[in-house]
Amino acid sequence: MNAVFLFIIGIPAIEIYLMIKVGGVIGALNTVLLIFFTAITGVFFARIEGLKAIGSGFNQLIKNEIPIYELISGAALAFAALLLIIPGFLTDVIGFLLIIPFTRKIFINSISSKFNKKKMKTNVIEGEFEETKEKEEKDKQ
Repeated sequence: MNAVFLFIIGIPAIEIYLMIKVGGVIGALNTVLLIFFTAITGVFFARIEGLKAIGSGFNQLIKNEIPIYELISGAALAFAALLLIIPGFLTDVIGFLLIIPFTRKIFINSISSKFNKKKMKTNVIEGEFEETKEKEEKDKQ
């Protein structure tokens, strides 16, 4: 609960700080125009990458394979588009990193490896057993 609260308060605080710093360097109007420019450009590139992910997903379906990576990639692209629409520079940087295929693949692999490790750990059940004399006597009869 505390991490979520810090996240909800921390991200806007960082965004406001960055907007003030950038506005002090390039001016207030240029900062606003830059925020609009990054949102429009980011959504445009997210659309292009999203269409590529859909095409790749259809190719996987044609090959009778499940397009798991394409589904996760599409969700990451939708999240990237959302981050790019939200005004601010930190969210724009994270959104652009998710749009770039190389960094998106690194992000998806790091997340999926964490889930695979958890899955492996839950499948192992350790224990001990011993046969009792009652079982041996029943087997003799």
